[in-house]
Amino acid sequence: MICRIWHGRTSRERADEYAVFLAQRAIPDYRSVPGNLDAAILRRDEGEVTHFLTVTHWVSERAISAFAGEDVLKARYYPEDAGFLLEFEAQVQHFDVVAGQASR
Repeated sequence: MICRIWHGRTSRERADEYAVFLAQRAIPDYRSVPGNLDAAILRRDEGEVTHFLTVTHWVSERAISAFAGEDVLKARYYPEDAGFLLEFEAQVQHFDVVAGQASR
């Protein structure tokens, strides 16, 4: 299993709206791809900036490529992100999951 992590930053004043956008648009998009096991959005407010992490689990890089394209480490953005994000990080991080427990 592969854990894919994307990081983005938005202004604190737009963070609530961006969180709703991610829940309504990004989560269903990830979950619609065969091989996606789960998706979660994490949030941390830090002064006037809010950090978001999108954490997804996938069965394989092949499954990730169905979502992200040939370059599986390239970050994928939605057109709406331009109105929220302070910058566009080019890469995501992938980790092999070596231990864990699924919820019941």
